[in-house]
Amino acid sequence: MEKANHPPANRHRHTLGRRDHKYGFGFIAPMLIGFSVFVIAPLAATVYLSFCDYSLIKGMAWCGWDNYIKLFTRDATFVVAVKNTLYFTALLIPANLVLCLGLAMLLHKNIRGVGFFRTAIFTPYVTNVVSWALVWQFMLQSDGGFINMVLNMFGLEGTNWLYNTKLVIPIVVLVTLLKGFGMNTIIFIGALQEVPQMYYEAASLDGASKRQQFFRITLPMISPTIFLIIIITMIGSLKVFAQINVLTQGGPGTASYVMVYYIYQVAFKMNKFGYGSALSVILFLVIMGLTLAQWSVRKKWVYYED
Repeated sequence: MEKANHPPANRHRHTLGRRDHKYGFGFIAPMLIGFSVFVIAPLAATVYLSFCDYSLIKGMAWCGWDNYIKLFTRDATFVVAVKNTLYFTALLIPANLVLCLGLAMLLHKNIRGVGFFRTAIFTPYVTNVVSWALVWQFMLQSDGGFINMVLNMFGLEGTNWLYNTKLVIPIVVLVTLLKGFGMNTIIFIGALQEVPQMYYEAASLDGASKRQQFFRITLPMISPTIFLIIIITMIGSLKVFAQINVLTQGGPGTASYVMVYYIYQVAFKMNKFGYGSALSVILFLVIMGLTLAQWSVRKKWVYYED
């Protein structure tokens, strides 16, 4: 029997398909190259260096698991940095959700003057983080600081805010919160405006109160956005650095040492790049683990509309 030939149209379609694939790979090639050079290669180099004793003075020498053994058994500052980072994250996430969602509930309706307030709360987000921290450092000074001056006007005595071991982390959380809450508020406003009004109308006809509508309609409908904000805030809080570096330099003592600041101190101040790389790998694994854990449980509380 003679073999059946493919119709010319099919061959032409197959040729076009291969050509489209080539064009497609050509379009994504710059992104793939950039991702490989600036993400994959540094990550692989960091993992390799974490198994080395490396400094600019002594050079590089393979040390195996020594950095990780020291990190988990003999480094008390690492434990402090982990505790402070988790404490910072535990304070920032709920405060960020409550503040941003509360403001979004007030500003999501198109009423007179709402544009001004939306712009006002978004302005700190586009401010340079170092400039923002410097302004707050001046305001929080014990002598001549704006906050203590205001307190003195009312007969109250201020304190040395940035040198109080119990207050330093909450203060940095407050500065960070006021810097970034504008963007999250805008995201929540967009989510609230997408909730169909017919759900609220039906709930009102059934006698549901505003509180019941909030917990039974609003929160479930915007739960994907809440999940997104939690992930973004968690990753950002675990990587906090600039505010700590400008406001406290890890002090007083090690009261505000966080992971990224400790990595900076070890690698660039102590010239221990191998040990700093090991700390970076641990931070990467912590962020990835927490993100995957939240992603795995999202279906239990995140509502996706079909």
